[in-house]
Amino acid sequence: MLLLDLIREKYSTMSKSQKKIANYVLDHPNDIALYSATELGSKIGISESTVIRFAYSLGFSGFAELQKLVREQFFITKSSLSTYQQAKLDIPKDISFHKQVMEQDRESILVTMNQIEENAYYAAIQHLSNANSVYVLGLRSSYSAANWLSFSLGLVKENVHFMRPETEDVIRTISQMDENSVVIIISFHRYLKETIQLAELIHKQKSYIIGISDSILAPIHMYSDVLFPIYAANKSTLDAVSPLFSFMNAIVAGLIVEQKEDFIKRQTLYETIPSHFLFEEEGDST
Repeated sequence: MLLLDLIREKYSTMSKSQKKIANYVLDHPNDIALYSATELGSKIGISESTVIRFAYSLGFSGFAELQKLVREQFFITKSSLSTYQQAKLDIPKDISFHKQVMEQDRESILVTMNQIEENAYYAAIQHLSNANSVYVLGLRSSYSAANWLSFSLGLVKENVHFMRPETEDVIRTISQMDENSVVIIISFHRYLKETIQLAELIHKQKSYIIGISDSILAPIHMYSDVLFPIYAANKSTLDAVSPLFSFMNAIVAGLIVEQKEDFIKRQTLYETIPSHFLFEEEGDST
């Protein structure tokens, strides 16, 4: 089992000190691989015995065995793109290739569906419904997902903003946020420092942050009021696309149900605006 999955499985039962180590293990694998339990404890600010108990809590015989796994899994790494490519190359070509790819997507959606906590989901929908303003942030590989989500939420609710740090004064945007704002932040491996830095600034504005990532221990968890993990078998952002969009669709659908009357009013208003110059009518050959 991957160390990330092992920590995720045991995380809820860990003590506060053990959770501190868990986060450090994932953020600084180099230190785990190179330092002794005593040196690591001193660096984190906990005792050597706590470090060893952390290793025991994961089922290891001691810190040395944990160190060995870290060296194997973090120092022999591939980019998410190469992992994605290899996973697809491994699929047999003789039987309905597209069906096998889509079946993998279906399985990822199923795993994601089962690991989303229902109370957390409803809390997120309630905060979105009550918010005066909603912001959506996603950079690089998460950009298109954030764009789609902000557009879709904007059909349901007013004052939904798609954050574009590359073209806007993002500090000014963040300064307009407050405790009545909800910010959805999408962040996947490899986790961009810019996203995490912006999340920290937003957190200081006391806005409610909904994190969407590939792990409950992803760096964004430090600033999220609620974090939704999206499953990807090979830790590839490309493999996470199907479950990610499926879950975002569930967010939009949940908000529509929560704000049914407002949505109907917005839909009616939207349809009264002339749009023949934007869209082709069905059967129009001109």
